[in-house]
Amino acid sequence: MNRRQTNLNSLRMFDTAAGRLNFRLAAEDLNLTQGAVAQQVRNLESDLGVKLFLREARGLKLTDEGKRYHQQISRALALIDAATSELRRVDYGVTLSLPPSLASKWLVPRLAGFSRLHPDIEIRTVASVEISTFRNDGVDIAIRQGRLPTGDDLQIDRLAPLDLRAVCSPDMAKTMHPVSSLEDFSDLKLIQDGHNHWKTLFTKAGLAVPDRLVQFNQTALATEAAAGGQGIALSPRLLIQSDIEAGRLVDIWCPPAEPDTGFFIVLPTGGGRRMVACEKVRDWLLAEVNDG
Repeated sequence: MNRRQTNLNSLRMFDTAAGRLNFRLAAEDLNLTQGAVAQQVRNLESDLGVKLFLREARGLKLTDEGKRYHQQISRALALIDAATSELRRVDYGVTLSLPPSLASKWLVPRLAGFSRLHPDIEIRTVASVEISTFRNDGVDIAIRQGRLPTGDDLQIDRLAPLDLRAVCSPDMAKTMHPVSSLEDFSDLKLIQDGHNHWKTLFTKAGLAVPDRLVQFNQTALATEAAAGGQGIALSPRLLIQSDIEAGRLVDIWCPPAEPDTGFFIVLPTGGGRRMVACEKVRDWLLAEVNDG
């Protein structure tokens, strides 16, 4: 048989028909018409110069040649499918690096939605306070928090502004004095995370840093402490929006915005076939923020 005449679709139709011994059932499995399946099998028989089926009143019956051919074709198609699945698994596994609090408070509750949209893409998360590198840590895409990253070999999209918010529990908000400026927080119990936003704000304003600072290394821990009535945390709105909407936290004040800060999606250029999957992850992340 001339290799150029081998049609993979014909082989798949033959394999399905041989398993079903019925063109109609094979057509249903393949979501095709019965006539299309029968015609492709006839074309295959013509190319081979061999009868693969005996057409009988009750259905199909494989000839001896058809039985031998079916055994070989089934194994070959299984190898093709396995190789394709393995290639997709390798190419479409995406490693995403991001801050731990962003992972737990914002990303994880949304991952099931991504899996429904893109079942062929597996997101592997690296949640660390340390910045993972693309080259040394095997990271494909990253979300960075802070100032706008730079680099000629990077694609950068702003996911969301930093939009810092001072938040506390509803009970605490009812009992504390009104706040309208940073000075009003000087005598209040403040909760600070590893980004040291409170300390930075007081220092920039030329004010003494309050002594009553409860320290946590992660924003998620600081906001949980605030929800428990232990003080006032300063957190990006992206991380606490769901807690505010649920009534666990109350937004009582926000400092002036810094335009060059935020959460940024960072992709290295020249990612090859994996770049297609990375771009789908990036587009989904941006859509999730835009959809609220």
